[in-house]
Amino acid sequence: MRMKKWMGVLGMAAFMAVGIPGNAGSGLSMTAQAAGSGEMAGNVRVFDQADLFLEEEEKELQQAIDALREKMDMDAAVVTAEENPGSAQAYADDFYEAHGFGTGSGRDGALLLIDMDNRELCISTEGKMVRYLTDSRIEAVLDDMYGYAAAGDYYQAAGAFVEDLEVCYDNGIAADQYNYDPETGKISRYRSVRWYEALFALAAAAACGGFAVLGVVREYNMRDEESRMEANFKLSYRKDSAFRMGSRVTDLLIGSYVTQQVIASQDHRSSGRSGGGRSLSSGGRSTTHRSSSGRSHGGGSRKF
Repeated sequence: MRMKKWMGVLGMAAFMAVGIPGNAGSGLSMTAQAAGSGEMAGNVRVFDQADLFLEEEEKELQQAIDALREKMDMDAAVVTAEENPGSAQAYADDFYEAHGFGTGSGRDGALLLIDMDNRELCISTEGKMVRYLTDSRIEAVLDDMYGYAAAGDYYQAAGAFVEDLEVCYDNGIAADQYNYDPETGKISRYRSVRWYEALFALAAAAACGGFAVLGVVREYNMRDEESRMEANFKLSYRKDSAFRMGSRVTDLLIGSYVTQQVIASQDHRSSGRSGGGRSLSSGGRSTTHRSSSGRSHGGGSRKF
């Protein structure tokens, strides 16, 4: 534990040497070092600078995050801080950037900061993860973490974050999701169906409908005049010398009707933290902001 404590102190010193989050101009110097920091961090995604986790707990968190990163093809990290003179959100955003987190060109991923100086839980998102973690979902995740953090069980709080992140990923991006930048008023809506996907679906539907019509036409064209007369216009002689149309299955259906009733499906979503099929609040707005380097992040925080 003592060695781990010294490693946390050295890591914090290196982080502050690059730039203290929240100070003017710090983001520029941190961004310049992002590539190197990311290589130094490697696959480490648990940074317990405040020494809140036992060694075994830290290993378990790292393993859970590794599995989740592979599943999502997006990044995830948990950071604890003992001292932070600035805001928790600025610290989380700058730590994410300084360590080169994120996958792909959008730097997709999410980071949880447990800020012991400000007694605050803070989530920072970037890239596609901004759309997965909408404002309402972030509030739900913070709800799950709050009780543990307030009771001093920071390992369970971090575990709730990792579990809920997977739930949000499994739920997918809602069709009505949009990003909103309050500084510029810009809105970026999520387009769940691309134009070429809609065009392909329309073409497929038209083809299926066309084949069905052609099948019916061919079926009727194959019948000769004699078979149609026998099926549809066969006359029966009655005692009163009257004639009536012969009966077919279709004749028997004339005047009959079919009723349909929609049966409402049951919602079996679980309200607990664990369990398959659980769903957090979905859709709606993801509020974004700019970090000290000018990059766009989503996120939110709550005091505990």
